[in-house]
Amino acid sequence: MNTIGRLLANAAALWVASYLLSGIQYTGSWPGLLGVALVFGVVNALIKPVLTVLSLPVQVLTLGLFTFVINALLLMLTSWLASSLGIAFMVDGFVAALLGALIVSLVSGLLSIFLVDD
Repeated sequence: MNTIGRLLANAAALWVASYLLSGIQYTGSWPGLLGVALVFGVVNALIKPVLTVLSLPVQVLTLGLFTFVINALLLMLTSWLASSLGIAFMVDGFVAALLGALIVSLVSGLLSIFLVDD
């Protein structure tokens, strides 16, 4: 899947999460949502591998379920960074972030099925 496809898939997944959950709000246009998706992609590319390695013992004990906690924390970090950049994307609490991370993972996973690798 190419970079633009991933960006669009992340944007769509974030929009679905904000549409389905009252704890995640996005008020803005599609270009702003692409900005949130870009921030989310950068956070996932740079910080997620470090957190995954550091939490390896917990990952083993929970049979990988701690990945959902990491994804929720990264979604909260994305919300904070987006707000810092003036993009109206808000995540209200950890439970909303956890449910949002599940939705984003499912939607982006489903969309990646339809996107062809380069």
